[in-house]
Amino acid sequence: MRPRFELLDPALIERVVGEALALLARPGVKVEEPEAIRVLVAGGGTADGDRVRIPEAVVRRALDTVPRSFDLYSRTGDIAVRYGQGVVQFDPGSSGVAVLDPDTLDTRQSQAADLVRITRVADSLPAYDAVSTAVVAHDVPTEIGDLYRLFLVMLHSNKPVVTGAFTPRGSAIMIDLLALDAGGRQALAEKPRAVFDVCPSPPLTWSEFACRNVMDLARAHVPAELISMPLAGVASPVTLIGSIVQHAAETLAGIVLHQLAEPGAPIVWGGAPTIVDMRTGSTPMGAIETAMIDAGYAAVGQSLGLPTHGYLGATDSKVIDAQAGLETGMTALVGALAGIDMISGAGMLDFLLAQSPEKLVIDAEAIGMAQRLLRGVGTPTPTLATGFFEAAGPEGRFLELEDTRRLFRGEQFLPSRIIDRNSRRAWLDAGGLDAYGRARVRVDELVAAHKLPSIDPDISASLVARVREAGEPFGLVGLPGLPAEIAGA
Repeated sequence: MRPRFELLDPALIERVVGEALALLARPGVKVEEPEAIRVLVAGGGTADGDRVRIPEAVVRRALDTVPRSFDLYSRTGDIAVRYGQGVVQFDPGSSGVAVLDPDTLDTRQSQAADLVRITRVADSLPAYDAVSTAVVAHDVPTEIGDLYRLFLVMLHSNKPVVTGAFTPRGSAIMIDLLALDAGGRQALAEKPRAVFDVCPSPPLTWSEFACRNVMDLARAHVPAELISMPLAGVASPVTLIGSIVQHAAETLAGIVLHQLAEPGAPIVWGGAPTIVDMRTGSTPMGAIETAMIDAGYAAVGQSLGLPTHGYLGATDSKVIDAQAGLETGMTALVGALAGIDMISGAGMLDFLLAQSPEKLVIDAEAIGMAQRLLRGVGTPTPTLATGFFEAAGPEGRFLELEDTRRLFRGEQFLPSRIIDRNSRRAWLDAGGLDAYGRARVRVDELVAAHKLPSIDPDISASLVARVREAGEPFGLVGLPGLPAEIAGA
């Protein structure tokens, strides 16, 4: 039996969908992109300036054309991530603006070299089904920051990529890069390697950029992951259920626009909502209520038969401490038990502002534990226990049994040495390091052992040329983080 966490019953989910549809009908959503308004009106909506009302029938037609599942592929063409098929998967959190310095334990602006280091770690760890454009590279021009992140990640990993654009221009070039790597736009559409996060603005607003992005992704058949971000009590109702309703309305509006632009294009019911701590004004991603909103909106998406995503497994702590472990483990476990297809957030600290490769290594152990829980309790032997007692004899010699040797690896999650299970004496003899100290050592080992993907030289040259062309108008000098093998050094 597979354990599962169900926060909303079917009757409550039906009420959530009903109220979300009512919000789309009145007052409707604010749409700040003229073509998007035209697309929505042509599809059956009505507009009063930038306010668009979307009838339930229009929403239902859009839901009918959404793929119920799709796959992301590795560079080698193998299925690596499955959306909408009951598989819980994890990737590192994305778009941090800083990294935690392991020497000073303070944060600093992230650079291209930091993104490379994080990518190499995530690429090396089986716990991560995909890599992400984890941090902003502040040593490249801001105008190409989005596409440059994708460029570096593609050169350092064969895994699928969870990414996102900052501008319409960046989005178009990022799709170009993926198409160059895939062998053309048709090949990319048939075997997509990336999913793009697209964010409406709370409450009930689709910005010019978000509209443009979601339509461009649909027409390219590159998967879009809608990231609605209600802020409970400030930019959405203070109640958890009220924020879940707002999330549903914002996401349904995006699905309608997406499917009207290109029926059948792949899309994900995702999000990154949070409560607002009324004492500090902060938006705690590690709060249990934030995780509850995620589990609730995921249940709504699942009831509609849609692939799901959640932003969980992060912490609001500024360092990797007991708070970081508590918040990361609890929220990642809630997401896993809720059956969310892709869970982003690993490695993130300080309200998603910073990334840490050391935390990424520790979080991989939490993911392993969560995945073990999801496998539940099996029955791998003909009897549950009596057969063991017969074989072990009256002395209980279970350790000597062939079944013990055969089955223990499947019954137990065996963590890496990041998790210490030795005696105190053995721990002291090994250096007496805490989990963070062990993670620092492990990160260095993974980065040193990481091997770059094998990329056709013509493809890598095309990627470099496209990035140079995109960066030249903005003063791009050199290519920070470029692998020496590709740079020809």
